[in-house]
Amino acid sequence: MNDKSHWNKIAPTYNDEIFDVYANDRNKRLPYYIKKYSDQTKTVLDVGCGNGKSFQHLAPQFRQVIGIDISQGLLSQARARGFSNVTLKQADVTRKQLRLPTVDVAFCCNVIMFADLRKNHQSFQNVNRALKKGGTALFVLPSLDSALFSSWRLIELYRREGVRPAEIPAHEFHYFKGTKRDLIQGIVYIDGVPTKHYSGSELRVILPEAGFTITTLTRIEYEWDTELASAPGWLKAPYPWDWLVVCTKN
Repeated sequence: MNDKSHWNKIAPTYNDEIFDVYANDRNKRLPYYIKKYSDQTKTVLDVGCGNGKSFQHLAPQFRQVIGIDISQGLLSQARARGFSNVTLKQADVTRKQLRLPTVDVAFCCNVIMFADLRKNHQSFQNVNRALKKGGTALFVLPSLDSALFSSWRLIELYRREGVRPAEIPAHEFHYFKGTKRDLIQGIVYIDGVPTKHYSGSELRVILPEAGFTITTLTRIEYEWDTELASAPGWLKAPYPWDWLVVCTKN
């Protein structure tokens, strides 16, 4: 997939097609952690800023926001938000030896999730290089653990209705249409697009390999209706989640 063409194509319908973490974050963990690591004297890099959805949280709390994205169409929408302390730059975070401004904090929300796993590793390294020594990175990343747990929950719901796992319609698991190797490597299909999902244990290996020390590994939880079309009201915790990882540069 040509990433630039893909994102330019969906730019006009971005808000409808892309899952809104802020709107669905049931405990408002993401704004809390942004505020926790914000500083009016510091610069933050918004990696894969899209149409600037995060600017309302970042711009008031940092001296400067630098937003980068591969799509010029999305950057045009981000620019229209009109924040005076936001600078925008077109850049591909997966490019080798990408030169980015040096910043105090990096923020990256559900961007580093490419099916080409080499691109993910390169992206983490690029973010690390952009940080000052001891700088902080906040990553939101899709959870493989959550995808598997949600599927297990679905099987349990069918079981309550007397349907055995082998009898569940195959379309209910359309997001696991890759090979066994794909699944082991965390490739889950979202709206037909192969998307990298991470296990918590995996993150504890690959982020240090990219030059980070993990200080916090927690969850951003969502309601069940974000995963299941007809989620019953009694279905509560544990909720589906993305990972929120706070790291420092070694």
